[in-house]
Amino acid sequence: MRLGLTLGYWGRGPDPRHLELARLAEELGYDSVWTAESWGSDAFTALTWIAAHTSRVKLGTGIAQMAARTPTATAMHALTLDHLSGGRMLLGLGLSGPQVVEGWYGRPFPESPLTFTREYVDVIRQVLRREAPVELDGRFLTHPYRGEDGTGLGKALKPITHPLRPGLPVLLGAEGPRNIAQTARIADGWLPLYWSPTRTDVYEASLADAPEGFLVAPMAQARVCDDVAEGLLPVKAMLGFYIGGMGHAKRNFHADLMARMGFAEEAERVKKLFLEGRREEAVRAVPDAFADEISLVGPRGRIAERLELWRAGPVTDLLVTAPDPATLRTLAELNEQVPAAR
Repeated sequence: MRLGLTLGYWGRGPDPRHLELARLAEELGYDSVWTAESWGSDAFTALTWIAAHTSRVKLGTGIAQMAARTPTATAMHALTLDHLSGGRMLLGLGLSGPQVVEGWYGRPFPESPLTFTREYVDVIRQVLRREAPVELDGRFLTHPYRGEDGTGLGKALKPITHPLRPGLPVLLGAEGPRNIAQTARIADGWLPLYWSPTRTDVYEASLADAPEGFLVAPMAQARVCDDVAEGLLPVKAMLGFYIGGMGHAKRNFHADLMARMGFAEEAERVKKLFLEGRREEAVRAVPDAFADEISLVGPRGRIAERLELWRAGPVTDLLVTAPDPATLRTLAELNEQVPAAR
């Protein structure tokens, strides 16, 4: 199992620790560094900055939102950064939910998310292969554009720039069973939002047809600390926000996933409290047991035991959010990537 570092997105502004942590991760033998986006800082610009200050570590978007860009624009970002970094790019994509797609990007949420995702990836693959001009007569995407409000003058094109790697890896963030199954068919890897190494049966059927070499790269918060309950607070805050704030009362993919993992009543309570504006109560309502399952928190010995559970399953890459250099180093040592410090 390889280790990756996920840095997320910015809050008020650039976090000066991100570059320091990215460079340390490369030094410690981490395989990849990942950036994200929601409705603030974008994933590609921050990743380019990290690329300029590293030389070996792979560079992933985890995730770039499909609603933010046309698929050809996303492919342009990816092939450009792949060239600039010497072939280190990993393109992680996700659709997000109706609140973000319609509320932030001002676009309709597709009535068939799986079809939209499939068409989006198809266009990106065509750009990266550069075998012929991009053409697609899809349900949501058409190249050239053939809508009634168009001029009818569109011409099928292929990129001027030759992609460095036609097979640049494409990974998808997916949560529903059918979405995960499709990801195993059309992508090179899957980016689970949260993963429990003790409940891998939740994903077993969806991953049954995954090809050899398929990447399973879940994200997990990690923190070496003495007080487990205190260390879990950031995990619970994240879950409270995702389950309560990143979805609508009638359509919430994150809450649905928590329910499928055995915490249906708790997910409903968290969602209800958050939507009522009782955010602190919502965070406290997140079960410690669930937060603990999907993270690596506690003293070194405890993390070592739990890390073995992650290594024993289908996870190929563990992407950790770690707040401090000591945690990054400890995980690298425990994963046998660097000699233990003396």
